[in-house]
Amino acid sequence: MRSASKVKLCGAIFDAAAKQKELEKLEAEIGDPDFWNQPERSQRVMQQRKRLEEAIRSSTSVASSASDIDTLFELAREGEDVNGDLEREIRSFESTLEELETGMLLSGENDAHDAIITIHPGAGGTESQDWAEMLLRMYLRWSERHKYEAVVTDRLEGEGAGIKSATVEINGENIYGQLQSEVGVHRLVRISPFDANARRHTSFASVFVYPQIDEDIKIDIKPEDLKIDVFRASGAGGQHVNRTESAVRFTHLPTGIVVQCQNERSQHKNRASAMKQLRAKLYEYELEKKQAADQKLEDSKLEINFGSQIRSYVLAPYRLIKDNRSKLAIGDVDRVLDGDIDPLIHAYLVWRKTGKVYGDSNESEP
Repeated sequence: MRSASKVKLCGAIFDAAAKQKELEKLEAEIGDPDFWNQPERSQRVMQQRKRLEEAIRSSTSVASSASDIDTLFELAREGEDVNGDLEREIRSFESTLEELETGMLLSGENDAHDAIITIHPGAGGTESQDWAEMLLRMYLRWSERHKYEAVVTDRLEGEGAGIKSATVEINGENIYGQLQSEVGVHRLVRISPFDANARRHTSFASVFVYPQIDEDIKIDIKPEDLKIDVFRASGAGGQHVNRTESAVRFTHLPTGIVVQCQNERSQHKNRASAMKQLRAKLYEYELEKKQAADQKLEDSKLEINFGSQIRSYVLAPYRLIKDNRSKLAIGDVDRVLDGDIDPLIHAYLVWRKTGKVYGDSNESEP
């Protein structure tokens, strides 16, 4: 086994001193008496301070773990039985490095932003609608695991089970960058709980992600370009039905983009949330026009059907989740569906940056 001191860590990545200087500049800015008079600016600065503090803590943690592993290697050379402790420290060290590597791979223009995620079932009625709801739960559980703030701003119930669509705002560290791994068509193979003959069914659902853009990025939305509809929010029935027209739908006439929000009882709050979603989608729309040459976003908007999936979730006749891009395969299906998608996110980011895949790239899809 190699000593941890022989693991060369890039100084540019773990440069705590540089980050400390940047943090000190922010602290001076926060100390300005007029700082809190600009809420939007102060919020961005506080978020940046939090990121720097976390980066410095991570750098310190890596250095401490490397030192601990070095010490354990020395004890092992002296004849002490430290194998158990060494294995635990190395596993923890590798996990920390993987988290840091994920952060390093998020260098896109909007990667650090919060995100708006939309989910739609493919053809197949109840089967696909139920699968779309399973994906919604997976992303909500992922958010809970990381203590991210997730709000379902729009949810259209399916016929009998599942959902016809859902929109979720997720706020946290590098959300948009991380969730780029989820953009595309997700395929599920399972024994259908809705089939009396217990036959195997294949279902599809699509996921797309938009960055929540800063308020200081100007998106010109003219009042005459908007069609605004208000309606009663849908619900489970009975006392849960909203009896006032608080739900809001915006249609941007020049582009045809439609957004709606119905999670709040207040029409004013729903309008604000819908406007935020519209600004995000219009921003993405403008980026697509400017970046038409590479067509990165358009290429991800595939038909929700066979042959277009980015990832397969097989629950029968065997259990395996496989990403068609990074080739990462995971046998613990339940853990992933319960929100542990970090290995899939990391593998995708590595693949996107380096082209590196897991396993045999020629292996056929299950």
